[in-house]
Amino acid sequence: MFISALPLILTNIVALVMVSVVLLSRSVSMKLRLSLIATIVSLIFWQNSIFIADNAATDLMLWNTLIFLWPTAAIGSCFIFIRNLHSHTRRDSHRSLPVYLSLLAVTIQLVPVLTFQVFTDVSRNGNELLLDRGGGYYVYLVGILFSLAVLITEVVVRRAKSERRTLERSALNVVLATVVIAGGYGLIINALVPLLIGGQELVGWGVLVVVIFVVGLGLSILHGRLLDVRFYAVRATAYILSLATLAVIYGLLVYAISAFFFDYNSSSEQSVINIVFALGLALVFQPVRQFFDRITNRIFYRGSYVSDEFFAELNRIIVSTTDLRNLLRQISRYMSTTFKSDQVFFVLHGKSGQPIVAGTEKHAKLPIADAVHIEAFLGQERRVIQASQLQNKVTMHRMLASHRIELVFALMQGEKFIGLLCLGDHRVASYTKRDLRVMTTVLDELTIAIQNALSVQAVRDLNANLEQRIDAATKELRASNAQLQRLDEAKDEFISMASHQLRTPLTSIKGYISMLMEGDAGKISPEQKHLLREAFVSSERMVRLIGDFLNVSRLQTGKFTLEKHPVNLAKLVGQEIEALEPNAAARGLKFEYKKPAHFPLLDLDENKIQQVVMNFSDNAIYYSREDSSIKVSLKKTHDTIEFTVKDSGIGVPADQQDELFTKFFRASNARKQRPDGTGVGLFLAKKVVVAHGGSMIFESKEGKGSTFGFRLPLAKLRVASDTDKLDNQPHDS
Repeated sequence: MFISALPLILTNIVALVMVSVVLLSRSVSMKLRLSLIATIVSLIFWQNSIFIADNAATDLMLWNTLIFLWPTAAIGSCFIFIRNLHSHTRRDSHRSLPVYLSLLAVTIQLVPVLTFQVFTDVSRNGNELLLDRGGGYYVYLVGILFSLAVLITEVVVRRAKSERRTLERSALNVVLATVVIAGGYGLIINALVPLLIGGQELVGWGVLVVVIFVVGLGLSILHGRLLDVRFYAVRATAYILSLATLAVIYGLLVYAISAFFFDYNSSSEQSVINIVFALGLALVFQPVRQFFDRITNRIFYRGSYVSDEFFAELNRIIVSTTDLRNLLRQISRYMSTTFKSDQVFFVLHGKSGQPIVAGTEKHAKLPIADAVHIEAFLGQERRVIQASQLQNKVTMHRMLASHRIELVFALMQGEKFIGLLCLGDHRVASYTKRDLRVMTTVLDELTIAIQNALSVQAVRDLNANLEQRIDAATKELRASNAQLQRLDEAKDEFISMASHQLRTPLTSIKGYISMLMEGDAGKISPEQKHLLREAFVSSERMVRLIGDFLNVSRLQTGKFTLEKHPVNLAKLVGQEIEALEPNAAARGLKFEYKKPAHFPLLDLDENKIQQVVMNFSDNAIYYSREDSSIKVSLKKTHDTIEFTVKDSGIGVPADQQDELFTKFFRASNARKQRPDGTGVGLFLAKKVVVAHGGSMIFESKEGKGSTFGFRLPLAKLRVASDTDKLDNQPHDS
């Protein structure tokens, strides 16, 4: 008998402990506690009634019929608990339809029970209980299923309306799982299994329904923080540790005195020492208990906040950013976590007249009219509103309740409102006076931080406006630049077309002049020959200029290519200098050039390199002083070929040297010296040298002369068949 009743006894003990904890928890409303206790007690009575009915000797019909009252009571109490739970967390109005459906389900269950129509006959054959089920039994099962459906639907609907990642959602999730598992298990063990096996042998295992519900209740408490269970655990742990410590101290002292000082066997000695020990332990009990209170608080109440730590972390957040919305969001999230608020948000006066609203995710949207109404209610003296204390202010209470706001703090600079700080409902119980005192303490600091962030935001808005204006100006400049590029392309196209059209007649003119100079059209006098030679030189110059313009056009269109073949650069330079000597002599100038005796063959574009050499040498003639020398040098170093032309002419101004090799650029003194220049010679020279893998040589001092030239990579340009010759040439040749 005792062995079979042991699971029931243990279940009753666990359930009664839970009932005591719930009853003593003052952090929860009485309605919530009573409905929860009624559910647990109904389940206990249900299982005890089953045990009594299984072991009763008389009144079998009565005891077995009374069993069916308690599941109905348990489901009804659980239904009330769920509605009170929702009311506790959200404070919404009750809906009437589920209540009517629940009453209908209860009526369906009670009718066959109260009319004793569940069983037609109940008897016993030895230890075996024989049950003849009537039509009321199945009516009752329909009512139970209907009740569970209403109950589960209520939980599902309220869960769907709750916000995600909230304590309410966590509690409802566990309650839903508990109802489904406990209800399903109870129906299977107490209804379905007896029908299948035709006996009551396994009904005793229905006691686990109580265990399932109590475990589910505990989990819902932990997830939803509905009851302050930790308070009892913490205090019990502290007292147990205190008593254990004092017992150990007492035992050690008694042992030490008896072992090392004297042996007390008389009752008088024992009484005196026990009194002394009792007084000593009484004196140290309070400090020991306080010590263990602090230790257990640190372990079990790590989530509760310490004011100094709250202030320190809030200061860290304030100085971590100057972005206003980011600052408000961080402060809101931290306050929500610290004070266990289901929402925290700010409503500030913006510079442009539009409010600035920021806070935790899915916070309430407070209309401007309501914010103005709240500020008017606060006035100039009140700094805080607590909705639960405004029962006599119906309009304000309803407005705050509609936005799920429990606390409103005024953010003021002097006598001027700069905004509101709103806190939603407390997720566990209610806000304490300590919470209000801590929040009031930080209001001025928050106001200063918000003002600073608003000032920074104003500067950022100004910068953004300037950036927009700069962007508009940049777009305009880009449009102008695009137009200039189109004009430049049209110019290049014109130059290319004009150059091609001029090249043919100039070639004919040059050919006819050459024929006249050679006497093909008859004998000419020396004066005529001189004039024809000048015309021939000018036509050659014109041909070269046209060639330069064509090359510029090819560069713009990407058709500038090199046509390389082996070239004796020393011979090419000598030929160009020889061709320019008459022109130089006419100006009183002299070329100084020592042609290298041996020089390697290089893989070059002969025509383009010839233009570069001619350009440097021709410029030296035009920009040198009369009766001076032009030094031309060509040499091979260890790994490069160097060519330079050095004159003692007008030089290039220092402030214009960086632009010297750009297209169509000419220095100011060069334009005065030679107004007919084009400014493309040096530009093309650099392009040709760079295309060969080389680099430019340039040095100049205004009024003292210039050095122009280039370096070419020997290893890259030398002709392969000429390798042995290269290796045998002296480096200073």
